[in-house]
Amino acid sequence: MDMRKLVGRNFGRLRREKGLTQEQVEARSGFSQQYLSGLERGRRNPTVITLYELAQAIDVSHVQLVQPDVDET
Repeated sequence: MDMRKLVGRNFGRLRREKGLTQEQVEARSGFSQQYLSGLERGRRNPTVITLYELAQAIDVSHVQLVQPDVDET
């Protein structure tokens, strides 16, 4: 399992479920839209602190960002 891709998929899905754009998350989190885009494409390797801060920005648990997809378990 590629954790970067998993986190990216989860983050993008949760962000969209909250009705947020990458630009809105940028304003809430301080992470650039370019960073967020790279994260969602699985090209970033966020630290645990970054995961926590991003989860707070979209009002979800940081655990949700690393949970495996149902079809991968």
